[in-house]
Amino acid sequence: MIIKTLKYFLVVIPFILSSCSKGGDSTTTPKTPTTPVPTVEATVAFSINVDPGAGNILAVIGTSQAIIVKVSSAIPTAGVTIATTVTKDADGTSVFTNSTPSLTADNTINITGLTSGALCTVKVDVTSKSTATNTKSLSFKLAAK
Repeated sequence: MIIKTLKYFLVVIPFILSSCSKGGDSTTTPKTPTTPVPTVEATVAFSINVDPGAGNILAVIGTSQAIIVKVSSAIPTAGVTIATTVTKDADGTSVFTNSTPSLTADNTINITGLTSGALCTVKVDVTSKSTATNTKSLSFKLAAK
């Protein structure tokens, strides 16, 4: 009989304990939502390893020239797009176009299709993939021999 009473007692105790209230104020204060702080993306900055400088012309031997676009700013998490265009100065015709997505600092672009004796302008644009207005352009002249 004692065992049977003890079993009932053990079954009833959890219900009794769970029905007890903690007491005190039952109102809760709502949490103030936190406003996310926007991250400021670093301004795109880069250099080109073969840029001869303003007013100078890069002499190229052959029909192609490799350039290294070195992104020196912090690269956005979405990456950048490196757009390279080469046009003939004489008539404005396009010699070479390339658009490359990148998440790395050093990017090799192999410019092809150069013709001997044609003065060309190379324009390189580096644009953030997440902020289209975050862009920088550099250009220089080259001529194949």
